[in-house]
Amino acid sequence: MREDIKAALEVLRNGGVILYPTDTVWGLGCDATNAEAVQRIYDIKKRDDNKSMILLVDHPGRISGYIDEIPEIAYEVIDLAESPLTVILEGARNLASNVINRDDQSVGFRVVKESFCYNLIQQFKKPIVSTSANYSGEPTPALFVEIDPDLMLAANYVVKYRQDDTLRAKPSGIIKIGKNGSVKVIRE
Repeated sequence: MREDIKAALEVLRNGGVILYPTDTVWGLGCDATNAEAVQRIYDIKKRDDNKSMILLVDHPGRISGYIDEIPEIAYEVIDLAESPLTVILEGARNLASNVINRDDQSVGFRVVKESFCYNLIQQFKKPIVSTSANYSGEPTPALFVEIDPDLMLAANYVVKYRQDDTLRAKPSGIIKIGKNGSVKVIRE
């Protein structure tokens, strides 16, 4: 895992795209503060750039550098989550503009507990984009072996760690928390 993290860090720092295992499904990722890298992911996925992407962080405190005001309930929900949960918050800042939802300046964050992602983000010290490793409109691959080989070739680095996993993963739950503390379930 150490060599994978070292190689992935180099790619992220140089504005590249990685294909990596997350706490849910395999994802395409990049530096969430680098607009060119984010655009490359939209291009690889053939995805409409009006659709926002999730950002992964290593601990809840890291979110405060990228959101103006975080309602207290957001921290409570993150702490209580027993399974992977993406929390959408308004007032995004210090991120690539093309990773932020244009309608309400929101962005979704997920605090990871999976060891590879946690260590990678902790060393990178910034959020990493996470979007499923598939072309837009195609089914989300639950296992590495289900990822389209052409999509793999589009990444600058494909992480070796966990490629042989056979546990079928699923996407995270998603909730949106408004500035006023209102909570809306998007996906269970």
